[in-house]
Amino acid sequence: MLLDKKRRLGKSLEELAVGDSILLTEKIEDKDLLLYLGLTNDNNPLYIQHDYAAETAFEKPVVPAIMLAGIVSSAVSKHLPGPGAYIREQHFQYPKPLYHYDTISIELILKEIKREQSEVTISVEGKDSKEEIVLKGTIVAVPPTHPL
Repeated sequence: MLLDKKRRLGKSLEELAVGDSILLTEKIEDKDLLLYLGLTNDNNPLYIQHDYAAETAFEKPVVPAIMLAGIVSSAVSKHLPGPGAYIREQHFQYPKPLYHYDTISIELILKEIKREQSEVTISVEGKDSKEEIVLKGTIVAVPPTHPL
């Protein structure tokens, strides 16, 4: 039975410390964009049409901002705090676009622990391959609860 199996959970509130961090790198490939577009039915020409994007200030197709937020959400679920965590709040800015086929490096750093609210605040910063910031913001997450 599935409920009886041992499952690995992320760090509990007590196991976390200010300064905990994770750095991850993702290369944005066509398959990633096609999966996003298929899932959301978002056919914004700025995301998929090279000829249209070439006529804009961006000059080439850009990665949808929500895809970048998804990478961050996945990092919270997988690493910091990890499996069992819940994102309560997120605030992101996208100062520059990330382009197709580029690589993004995203660093998450635990900045604050609020024990009374059972939540943590994590800063997020993403840079493209030129080291330019393409994503910055914060996440408020509830770490996993470990059953007795």
